[in-house]
Amino acid sequence: MEIFGISTALLGSQLLVGLINGSFYAILSLGLAIIFGLLNIINFCHGAQYMMGAFVAWIALTRFGISYWVALIAAPLIVGLVGVLIERLMLRRLYKLDHLYGLLLTFGLALIFEGIFRDQFGISGESYEVPELLSGGVNLGFMFLPIYRGWVIIASLTVCFGTWYMIERTKLGAYLRAGTENSAMVQALGINVPLLITFTYGYGVALAAFAGVLAAPIFQVNPLMGSNLIIVVFAVVVIGGMGSIMGSILTGLGLGLIEGLTRVIYPEASSVVVFVIMVIVLLLRPAGLFGKS
Repeated sequence: MEIFGISTALLGSQLLVGLINGSFYAILSLGLAIIFGLLNIINFCHGAQYMMGAFVAWIALTRFGISYWVALIAAPLIVGLVGVLIERLMLRRLYKLDHLYGLLLTFGLALIFEGIFRDQFGISGESYEVPELLSGGVNLGFMFLPIYRGWVIIASLTVCFGTWYMIERTKLGAYLRAGTENSAMVQALGINVPLLITFTYGYGVALAAFAGVLAAPIFQVNPLMGSNLIIVVFAVVVIGGMGSIMGSILTGLGLGLIEGLTRVIYPEASSVVVFVIMVIVLLLRPAGLFGKS
């Protein structure tokens, strides 16, 4: 069966790839949006933290026999703890300065982390086996859906919308948002604002690490895997609106699908379509699709 001369199998497979990529765009841009929206820090280290999550899962499996399911929880906690240390020791000194200082610091940290992992593991990449429970696939008639890829989509969407709910609909989220708007007033109510800020950065970093664990069985675990992705993720954040939680989720998923559709219609443009959309959005709506002026 064909649609506009394109086979449904090809169209379905590319849209699936686009949805998987969009799931990673969504969860990574969500972490960036949380950190920028609540801390006003442009976290250029996000790609390196994504890579670190994948490597923690790989090291845990190959050297300690720790399963994927344990790593899915442990890796975000470990990398999130590294993020807490970064916030406590470095970023805390930059909150009252221009955004450029935070960007330069996190960019430098990204280069350091990437260099350390390149020195230890090289750049050839390491494979991570799909957990046995999620191996195999399902025949949908028009295409074959690998179970693990379906799991990635479900897990990403669950975490993304769960995070949105926590920030927008719970008391903790209200404290976080209020603390960034008027920290003195919130502290006067007996709430530890510095601790909330540390938690926010650590949680944003943990989201990147969680995405890294999800990515490990799909892509090769490689020190460069974060730097190859972070530029696209920043474009997603800009299109959705800097600091917009829901904007990052919806834009990430939507751009992933557009990217997949472009691979079918005009493959040569698939690697630049996100940036073309970013330019158009910046010209027409500089604050982003869901951002506030």
